Amino acid sequence: MVRAIALMLLLPLLAACGADNVYAPLAEVDRRAYRADGPTTLTLLTAINNRSGAGGHSALMISGSQRVIFDPAGTWHHPTAPERGDVIFGITPTMLEFYIDYHARPTYHMVSQEIVVSPDVAEQALQMVQSHGPASKATCGQVVSGILRDLGFNQVNRRWYPDKIMRDFSAVPGVREEKVFDDTVDPHSPERPAVARITDDGFETTQG
Repeated sequence: MVRAIALMLLLPLLAACGADNVYAPLAEVDRRAYRADGPTTLTLLTAINNRSGAGGHSALMISGSQRVIFDPAGTWHHPTAPERGDVIFGITPTMLEFYIDYHARPTYHMVSQEIVVSPDVAEQALQMVQSHGPASKATCGQVVSGILRDLGFNQVNRRWYPDKIMRDFSAVPGVREEKVFDDTVDPHSPERPAVARITDDGFETTQG
């Protein structure tokens, strides 16, 4: 009973974690594959509520033989970034910018935590996320923290809350952190339906 109540309280905090079973054609995935320059890396991406500091979503970007974002139960989609089972392919610099801009908005900012890993670890991560399959709603934290722990990051505990996963990952030696804030409401923002009018001073919402 206590566990059920705790889960009910958790779900609103993880509203950014939706759920879709999307499987783009493999031919499109192969066509859009993108490999980034530089070392092989893992990047934990966390959406943080600007008021409460609570985490709204966790995702994991993997840059190895190709760059993808593992976005369990995520809600971001783009026609030129095909998705299969919560793995988004074709993460060019432009697509990465779009992804971060989608999550960074007046109520949330994005935290990127990057660590350089060996090519073998990056490839292992790619294999793990592609074999995982779509995640259930509100399980982004559980899934991402589980992947990181299975990759050998013992500082990361398997957790529900993205902000706690972010803090765990910050204890890993070599992690570099960057925060992105954006107080504009873009046409593709999840908050756009609630915007009544944009003014020079910001925006007015349809909710009080």
